[in-house]
Amino acid sequence: LGVAMAMNLFGHGIALSGDFVIQAAPKLTADAAGLSVSDVLSASIPLVLVMGTVTTVVAFYFLKRDLKNGKLTALTGVVPGGTTHPTKVGALLLSLWQKRLFAILVPLLFILDVTAMFLLNLQGGDATALIGGTSILILLAITLTAHKNRGLEKTTSYLVEGFQFGFKVFGPVIPIAAFFYLGDAGFGKIIGDYLPSSSQGIVNDLGIALAGLVPLSKEVAAVTLTVVGAITGLDGSGFSGISLAGSIAALFAVSIGKGAATLTALGQIAAIWVGGGTLVPWALIPAAAICNVDPFELARRNLVPVIIGLLVTTIVAMFLI
Repeated sequence: LGVAMAMNLFGHGIALSGDFVIQAAPKLTADAAGLSVSDVLSASIPLVLVMGTVTTVVAFYFLKRDLKNGKLTALTGVVPGGTTHPTKVGALLLSLWQKRLFAILVPLLFILDVTAMFLLNLQGGDATALIGGTSILILLAITLTAHKNRGLEKTTSYLVEGFQFGFKVFGPVIPIAAFFYLGDAGFGKIIGDYLPSSSQGIVNDLGIALAGLVPLSKEVAAVTLTVVGAITGLDGSGFSGISLAGSIAALFAVSIGKGAATLTALGQIAAIWVGGGTLVPWALIPAAAICNVDPFELARRNLVPVIIGLLVTTIVAMFLI
């Protein structure tokens, strides 16, 4: 359960909300707010650091507290007979020096990927393709080294097992995500075209309505952007509502005369921390399946740290505007 929390909070919280490497999230919010990507990235750095530090420290404290008082044990949250990765690491016949070599080589190759993304300005699909290609090369290198003449045959076997594991992990996401998408474009396709032509989906309309009801000040603007970001994140994707957060941030910035980049970054962080996998399904269920724990228990343990993190980050944003 602790490992699943770490995957969520660090991977789908800190890394994804800032998105400093691939820069897909800041590109969407920056375009909606009429800002440059660099402005949003710069403004998001202190907020991402505050949100990440507060959330992970609080989560770690609760984890250690529950371990100490016996509320959390080695079997808490474990799914009996759950999905585990079929590939056994022990089946790889690697010598000690080969294991040490790959232990150094694997992170080094991914560090080179990140360096290449910065130097060559690779973003979005290009950056994803680079990481995927590197993963395949690492798989080939380890398999050919371990299995010698049967390396190519084993590579095919591992790829098939990987695809099977991927389908098992992401299978539950499909029906659950469908429920969340009802709050967006799915409503019209399934129920019918009953919403007004100006509607952006039920969830996004709620965010717009909330933004239109509040008085204008930097404190209210910060709170509103956090709430609107969190509401749009409830659709389970994390990315679908960040353009709306950018648009609302631009409106508030015009009204109060400052803080466009900070408000945009705040809305982006709230949307992705809620919808990017720490509280709702996009990455929550895969992380839970990989660690063989109950996704509802994982979401429950993430809830309080994420809420505390959002509160502290919102207060910090008020001073930065």
